[in-house]
Amino acid sequence: MLFVKFFKYYRCYDLIPVSAKLVVFDTELLVKKAFFALVSNGVRAAPLWDSAKQEFIGMLTITDFIYILRNYYKSPLVRMDELEEQKIKAWRKVLNDTSRPLVHIGPDASLCDAITTLIHNKVHRLPVIDPQTGNVLYVLTHKRILRFLFLYYYELPHPSYLDQTLRELKIGTYENIATTKPSTPLIVALNQFIKRRVSALPVVDDRGKVVDIYAKFDVINLAAEKTYNNLDITIKKALEHRDQYFEGVLKCTLDDTLMAVMERIVRAEVHRLVVVDEEDHVVGIISLSDILSFLVLKPLGMERPDRNRASEATSLPVHEENESEESHDDDGGGAADKSQASENQSTSEDQPQPEEP
Repeated sequence: MLFVKFFKYYRCYDLIPVSAKLVVFDTELLVKKAFFALVSNGVRAAPLWDSAKQEFIGMLTITDFIYILRNYYKSPLVRMDELEEQKIKAWRKVLNDTSRPLVHIGPDASLCDAITTLIHNKVHRLPVIDPQTGNVLYVLTHKRILRFLFLYYYELPHPSYLDQTLRELKIGTYENIATTKPSTPLIVALNQFIKRRVSALPVVDDRGKVVDIYAKFDVINLAAEKTYNNLDITIKKALEHRDQYFEGVLKCTLDDTLMAVMERIVRAEVHRLVVVDEEDHVVGIISLSDILSFLVLKPLGMERPDRNRASEATSLPVHEENESEESHDDDGGGAADKSQASENQSTSEDQPQPEEP
């Protein structure tokens, strides 16, 4: 119960940095412009502001971009003109998002409440909304919560289970792991993201060894380079557009301890590790949500919801799954007054990385 007590003690407000950046989109904005804005601002998601209702109504994420591409893509020879002209509000109607309330939390709620809300609603991002003003103050994610824990991690008592291995603790997913190959067409991988409800696909060679990983976040490169009109290119070709900062697949084994896995995830600032055997064959995936479920939900006697079951009506759309989270960039948190939302994205001060939990 050590970590449960820790997360119950701290409030969502404690994670909000003094200076932060938040990108907000009005639902009247063109979808194409919205995703270009995500790229230019280095964020992966943004709250949606409905100027008619004068309230935040949802989040625009990379998963939405994947749905849009799948919906409109026909062949490399056919331009996706609908993508060029579609407004966010129209796309939400296509997704049937309009009847689903935004999952959010207040600044005074505990981090324990935030974790259970994230996991039970199968969402990656949890806007912190000021109940007095209706403004989004910040966007919580699994990564930011675990990073906050590590600010105090080495000062806390050391539970014995941290020295146990993944094999002993049975943390992670080890059955029916979705993978792809370098020769797989990109459109097939996009379909896998949606059908299998995962956010990363280990790329394996003909011998089954992991050689790379294609994550949902990598899809945003299609918007950055305006190459989304040809989704028949291979995964290998698509990964050539990835930034040079990629240092390889982050891996672990079943015999690594939970402490070692947590440290590796936090230091590498990723959302999951690929679990491999001695020959680098993929045997499983361990994600941030797996770890937080073990640290918080299990001690509380709470069951983690079935990963293949749709979210309840109180949650965001089903495609905002909590399977294994995207990696590599900022999560789009920050603070912004709702009055700043307009047809163009609005931002406040850049968030200093060291202060971002």
